[in-house]
Amino acid sequence: MNSIGIAGTGRLAQALGRLLRERGEPVVAVSGRNPEHAARAAAFVGVAAVPFGGLPGRVLIAVSDSAVAGVARELAVGGAYSAVLHTCGAYGAEILEPLARGGVACGVLHPLQTIATPEAGVTALPGSAFAVAGDPAAVAWGERIVALLGGTVLHVAPGAMALYHAAAAMAANYVTGLIDAAAVLMRAAGIDEKTALAALGPLIEAGVANALALGPEKALTGPIERGDAETVRRHLRALGAAPASVSGLYRAAGLHVLEMARRRGLAEERAREIEGLLRLAT
Repeated sequence: MNSIGIAGTGRLAQALGRLLRERGEPVVAVSGRNPEHAARAAAFVGVAAVPFGGLPGRVLIAVSDSAVAGVARELAVGGAYSAVLHTCGAYGAEILEPLARGGVACGVLHPLQTIATPEAGVTALPGSAFAVAGDPAAVAWGERIVALLGGTVLHVAPGAMALYHAAAAMAANYVTGLIDAAAVLMRAAGIDEKTALAALGPLIEAGVANALALGPEKALTGPIERGDAETVRRHLRALGAAPASVSGLYRAAGLHVLEMARRRGLAEERAREIEGLLRLAT
């Protein structure tokens, strides 16, 4: 029952399987619905490809969010397991309920990391933070995996996985969206994307570094933080010709930045003027 199987054939499944095997964990099999994909993933990990019913007693389900429940149902029919962890950040252990009904210790092990390829995952996952939640035995196994990878355990409160995952999406995907929106405006200002991204890079990196080192509130700068309503007004006027998604993003992000500025002590009279501008533009 100590052997480990990987249910899934994607980037994360392959990276986790190889990393655990390289660290001496008894990973013995990979399973997936597509035989060709399963064979390729198993070769990357260095183990055999088997049907779901052939997975051993401990299973890591590393599939897309929408596929987790289906895999859990399939596993519940096909085998006997001591513990199962899934790697989906938006759901808690409850999505493994068919397995839990059979007495399986169920939990979550979600890496707070972006993985572009299996090879990149092998490099990126060690040292990362991982959200861990679920039954005590499953949590203990998740904590062991995180320790083997030299990572940090994030204990997510019961029922709060969706909030945690929303934070992760904003930190990763939404930051990318903000950079793209900035590039769109740069192009509208006559600067090609390659040049714009090269120029924006140091500004973005310094902003992120300051926010992480000082905390977002202390690191905040810019016209809203200064209470400069006239500059915000000029921005909004210029954004009238921008795509609605970009101008909407400016307004939505600006409203949150305004709340940060209020916490920093921005005079309420100035804050109300800027808020009126941002909301009037909607």
